[in-house]
Amino acid sequence: MGDEGLVSVVGRVVGDAKAYATAEVTLWKTVASTRGSQAGVAAGMAVGALLIALSALTALLVGAIIALRPVMGPAWATLLVVVVALLLAGLLAKMALTRFKRVTAPLGGEA
Repeated sequence: MGDEGLVSVVGRVVGDAKAYATAEVTLWKTVASTRGSQAGVAAGMAVGALLIALSALTALLVGAIIALRPVMGPAWATLLVVVVALLLAGLLAKMALTRFKRVTAPLGGEA
């Protein structure tokens, strides 16, 4: 190394830096690809869970109609269950809208 000139040393340092940068880019591409595929699998599982939960909710509502049918008849039981479900959905939507307004409010503003 004592006989090497400054230009040679700087050239080697630049070459090493390029190799390091290339290795870093390759590493992060691999990490992004792996995490992206894992996120896709997780999203698929979440969709499956949501579909099962919606099926369970449908079964619960049908069960409520069947349970109320002897007391008030099928039409009134259906109407009651639908109205209660829509009221719950409306309440949840109103609560969600309030929270979305807080999230999207300008900084320093009160929503």
